[in-house]
Amino acid sequence: SKDEIGELSRAFNKMSAELSRSVNARKQMTADIAHELRTPLSLILGHAEAVHERLPPSPENFEIIREEAVRLEHLVDDLRILSLADAGELSLSPQTISPERLLQEVANLYRFQVQTKDLTLDLDIVPPLADLEVDPGRMTQVLTNILDNALRHTPAGGRVTLAARGTLG
Repeated sequence: SKDEIGELSRAFNKMSAELSRSVNARKQMTADIAHELRTPLSLILGHAEAVHERLPPSPENFEIIREEAVRLEHLVDDLRILSLADAGELSLSPQTISPERLLQEVANLYRFQVQTKDLTLDLDIVPPLADLEVDPGRMTQVLTNILDNALRHTPAGGRVTLAARGTLG
């Protein structure tokens, strides 16, 4: 109907559908998180058991264990941040920063890692670029998550490029 009861019914149905979508999204996110956490845990346990039972301890085995523990730590930190964002308690401190500076700072964080993994990390920045009004810490976090994945899945001898292009006006 088109009266108040009909409007209330439509609003209730809309709210119910949105709640259902939210519950399904949360279930999917939980499944995704469990999958992401399982991978480094499996690698850590597998290498630790191998060293314990049969493989001689080697720097390579310990490095794999260390890298996966660091990866797991990052995932747990990401989960905490998602929880804060979901609760509306994630603080942002927007500042003006140039894209060039942001990308250069992120690239600098990975200089040692790319050398040890025999990778090349390039910057391809084509000015002019407008300054960004962002939280540099959060943007660094987003970019490092993307770069972590790129470096993890790039074979030795490979190349990863951070690029920025744009025009003013």
